[in-house]
Amino acid sequence: MSELKSLSKLSARLGANHLLVQAAGGNTSLKQDGIMWIKASGTWLKDADDKDIFVPLDYEKLKSALTANDPDCESCVAFIRTDLNVSGLRPSIETSVHGLMQQKVVLHVHCVNTISWAIQENAEALLSEKLAGENWVFIPYARPGLMLSKAIQQNIKPNTNVLILGNHGLVVAAETVHDAETLLQKIVRKLKRTIRSVPRPDLAALTAIAKGTNYQPATNDGTHALAYDALAFKVGTQGVFYPDHVVFLGTTIPYDFSSDGPAVLIRRKGVLVHKNAKAAVEPMLRCLADVFRRVDANAKLNALTPEQIDQLLNWDAEKYRQTLKAN
Repeated sequence: MSELKSLSKLSARLGANHLLVQAAGGNTSLKQDGIMWIKASGTWLKDADDKDIFVPLDYEKLKSALTANDPDCESCVAFIRTDLNVSGLRPSIETSVHGLMQQKVVLHVHCVNTISWAIQENAEALLSEKLAGENWVFIPYARPGLMLSKAIQQNIKPNTNVLILGNHGLVVAAETVHDAETLLQKIVRKLKRTIRSVPRPDLAALTAIAKGTNYQPATNDGTHALAYDALAFKVGTQGVFYPDHVVFLGTTIPYDFSSDGPAVLIRRKGVLVHKNAKAAVEPMLRCLADVFRRVDANAKLNALTPEQIDQLLNWDAEKYRQTLKAN
């Protein structure tokens, strides 16, 4: 089996694991014969074994551009090998991250356990104990794209094969698909946290509340935990802590029908999702619950600032991803 096929199969497995990847989040890549194959913007990793989701880039040109801090590294469209890009796809918004890692295989996931550590004010200190002995680096939050790649360049070391991205996620890198998966599993095990239990949702009450509105109960019990876990509910209605939260759910999730947003939280009943919501909305709601059910109630958290939120909402690459049907 070719390495690209192996990467496709691994990508599909990662995309099917809601604790690692949600909706179109996360991305994987392979450097081979001068080409870097990377997941396309807006595609879903879970589809990797059935659909053409990888974009071929000229790796040498990308490397040179990253060294020169070329603005083309923002979208990386200039480096596409159009002769091999049969489906006309556009590179992931996080292509520059993969280009900076020297290893052949790079996996970037939005691991909920990792995020639960990476949103804390003292994240690096906490992770130092958990990841002792690993060749890892903590990267303070920076908007994905060129801003993030510059932050990585300032912190990465020659032997680094694990990145913890503040308020964002996890990156691992290795020379083979097998070794990258093994390393990912190892790091995820080290960062595993206890999850608080919650009651089952009151679906009958939710259905009655939603009657006559544009909303319906979320389909997964894990999503409804947002309405039962006190910290998750507070964060859902008051703060933003990582990029996909604001991009797909907005800056707050209302607990009434005063707006026509993607979701409504009904305290101690459950979550209602808009009938016309994009497919990514419920996975992102569940992710929010999964993350904050793992965070200690008294932990000091590092929320995204208004400026950082604005950078995401007014970013051309993110606007493009939002227009894609898969999202």
